[in-house]
Amino acid sequence: MNTEPERKFGVVVVGVGRAGSVRMRDLRNPHPSSAFLNLIGFVSRRELGSVDGVQQISLEDALSSQEVEVAYICSESSSHEDYIRQFLNAGKHVLVEYPMTLSLAAAQELWELAEQKGKVLHEEHVELLMEEFAFLKKEVVGKDLLKGSLLFTAGPLEEERFGFPAFSGISRLTWLVSLFGELSLVSATLEERKEDQYMKMTVCLETEKKSPLSWIEEKGPGLKRNRYLSFHFKSGSLENVPNVGVNKNIFLKDQNIFVQKLLGQFSEKELAAEKKRILHCLGLAEEIQKYCCSRK
Repeated sequence: MNTEPERKFGVVVVGVGRAGSVRMRDLRNPHPSSAFLNLIGFVSRRELGSVDGVQQISLEDALSSQEVEVAYICSESSSHEDYIRQFLNAGKHVLVEYPMTLSLAAAQELWELAEQKGKVLHEEHVELLMEEFAFLKKEVVGKDLLKGSLLFTAGPLEEERFGFPAFSGISRLTWLVSLFGELSLVSATLEERKEDQYMKMTVCLETEKKSPLSWIEEKGPGLKRNRYLSFHFKSGSLENVPNVGVNKNIFLKDQNIFVQKLLGQFSEKELAAEKKRILHCLGLAEEIQKYCCSRK
């Protein structure tokens, strides 16, 4: 991306919440990847007119416009599948915030559609671009895991908008898969007190070498956003991550990856490995949901 772009891809941002606002900021600022992109406007269900000088356009105009070649899907998770399908069918490249869908079958179908249309379908995973993950990746490489656990706490999240906890928390699952390889589900439970806006999902997983991993998502009023981890290896233990610095421009780093895909700078092997990991995580999330729901 060091060369001067021969052309710019016209971009529309769908959804202007936290992620959408950051995306628009990055598109408007002078970065190497932003030089290949031209922000046309944004789509929102709310009537906003304009945001920071960026004009709102209708979904119909975004889909039909020859000027728009790329859609950034930053809306709530429950709407991702429909937006992705519409923009791919309209011949647009798509960047979508995780999770791309709330079912494995839908993700597989959309990836097939993207391949048929010859378009890039990119699922954002900024958690893999964090300083903490880079630290963990270095720490676990070459070590034999005996057992591990990852607990995430946060405030309440609406399942109707963001999906079952295994989907809304898929970034934690992605961490575990990226660190320890493909995982199998052993068991899962979901404790809910809807009147208190509280839920706790406890998932027991195992690695291909049968090492146990537990993943817990706990959300409710007063719970601070935090991550607690414990990994035990034959050679020692890792309890939580030290302060390894501020995560800078992680959405921009994700945009850089997307632009490299648009420019054909990713190998087929790299794309296939990423797709395999994403589908594995979505498949696990769906399996966890079915396991929990069958025991209600």
